[in-house]
Amino acid sequence: QVQLVESGGGLVQPGGSLRLSCVASGSIFIAYAMGWYRQGPGKQRELVAGITSVGTPNYADSVKGGFTISRDNAKNTVYLQMSSLKPEDTAVYLCYAFSVPRSWGQGTQVTVSS
Repeated sequence: QVQLVESGGGLVQPGGSLRLSCVASGSIFIAYAMGWYRQGPGKQRELVAGITSVGTPNYADSVKGGFTISRDNAKNTVYLQMSSLKPEDTAVYLCYAFSVPRSWGQGTQVTVSS
């Protein structure tokens, strides 16, 4: 099973930026798609962005133009660059591997507040 470890969360002011990282181990990283989900306070978990094994990204409408997902297969790492952050982006962000079986990271907190 794939193990996922996220990092990069924290407190940022509105309009600021953060880059999240997720390092995968335990399987062949290049073989599966990856995604970033988030779960805000009192909200359902939602898919923010995904990236195929060959690097094709897709985004939720709510983050298009502000977030960029990428992957470095040599480093077994997927990134989420977040710009122009808003208070409503506050959430726990979780890395997800579309591997078999599926895997979740433990999550990293992102708080957007002045």
